[in-house]
Amino acid sequence: MHDLLSSTRRDFLTSSACGLGAAGLGALLADDGVLAADSSSNPLAVKPSHFEPRAKSCIFIFMAGAPSHLDLFDPKPKLNELHQQPLPAEQLKDVRFAFIKKDSVRLMGSKRKFTPYGESGIEFSDFLPHIGGCADDLLLVRSLYSQQFNHHPGQLLMQCGRGTFGLPTMGSWFTYGLGSQSNDLPGYVVLTSGRGSSGGATLWQSGFLPSVYAGVRFRTSGEPVLNLSNPGGLPRQLQRKGLDVLRQINSGRLTSQRDPEIASRIASYELAYRMQTSAPDLIDLSGETKATRALYGVDRKETRKGGRGKSGNTYQSFARNCLLARRLVERGVRFVNIVYASWDHHSNLDNELGYNSQVVDQPIAALIKDLKQRGLHDQTMVVWGSEFGRTPLGENRGGRPNVTGRDHHPFSFSMFLSGGGLKKGLVHGASDEIGWGVAEKPVHINDLHATMLHCFGLDHLKLTQRFQGRDFRLTDIGGQVVTDWLA
Repeated sequence: MHDLLSSTRRDFLTSSACGLGAAGLGALLADDGVLAADSSSNPLAVKPSHFEPRAKSCIFIFMAGAPSHLDLFDPKPKLNELHQQPLPAEQLKDVRFAFIKKDSVRLMGSKRKFTPYGESGIEFSDFLPHIGGCADDLLLVRSLYSQQFNHHPGQLLMQCGRGTFGLPTMGSWFTYGLGSQSNDLPGYVVLTSGRGSSGGATLWQSGFLPSVYAGVRFRTSGEPVLNLSNPGGLPRQLQRKGLDVLRQINSGRLTSQRDPEIASRIASYELAYRMQTSAPDLIDLSGETKATRALYGVDRKETRKGGRGKSGNTYQSFARNCLLARRLVERGVRFVNIVYASWDHHSNLDNELGYNSQVVDQPIAALIKDLKQRGLHDQTMVVWGSEFGRTPLGENRGGRPNVTGRDHHPFSFSMFLSGGGLKKGLVHGASDEIGWGVAEKPVHINDLHATMLHCFGLDHLKLTQRFQGRDFRLTDIGGQVVTDWLA
């Protein structure tokens, strides 16, 4: 199937006969009686995968700012034993740090207590008791690595497969390759909490793919998408007539210019029309039971002092986002990106990491449990990750001895995944005895992407788009499927 697509995609984009002239219409307009139903002309129509998929939807929980794997997922008794000891100068010689001064830096152990959970016995920090309770449903990877040591390039690498601007993000590639099962919601939705990430909206862009594949940011209260509602006094039937005229004008322009962005504009107008009903209903949680709201902690009160991760009532906003993510995949949305920032704890590590952990621990565990009890877990991949980890070295900015945080660390860090055709109750890979580098089974970000796509029935080598004279893909020029992860 994909060989045919790849050989005809340029013709599809440039031909006036079969090009994107109808792409914004199709199924989105058919239900409104504007066009006869034709799924082949709808850019978000469900597309066949390369082979049998294991998963249908993805919820990617992006912890922007880089949580400390050493204090959450990867216990290091040896690091504690070597607390305040220097690293050999040759080990630091060619290493770049964001802030650390090499001449006076020292190892810093963790104050956290790690406990084995479940039959798998996977160890988690005392900051994550709820997630620890899901250990037997998790695949914990302790051997990821990256080549980017600053936030924005690292976040782009995680989201786009390469640390540069202008590339499509994961959600864009997923919806481009597979479409969406929802006719009245976007295929790719973004939910944010906290202070905002370094990468901002570049983390849900569509890059050189048509903008219909970009992430749509939903707010968790009030109007879910700004300017979605009609102005006061505008009847819906009058709006429909106005959209029909606008469609005719845009379609004529599309026929003459053959610009795919015009087709994306048509599709966006029509989707927005549908979302005026579906989006407010989505964020209305009044139909959820008290037990479900309590499970996620939607009405929790904050019990710790916040830091870099606090903005408003962060406990409640993040819990709502996790519950909304479940409601979105129930409604056929292909890719949900929950972004929470910031975990950039160069100082005040124990207090601020404790706050952020308490924000996310209960709702994420609730999401996994809720997906299981609704029969959605096996077909929904949940991924928890960030751009990199934190150093086993303590911060020493400005020569101050009491800076109690950790610097950026791409050489080894941890993530976990759940559901979506992946193994459960498994630890993959290991870092060395102080958490500095990968000791066993290294996994690059592009390997993560290749494996995620594989679970959705997509061959990462075949999911391509030609741009500026070369074929691009999410995994850039690398990536291998980690078969050990597959159930």
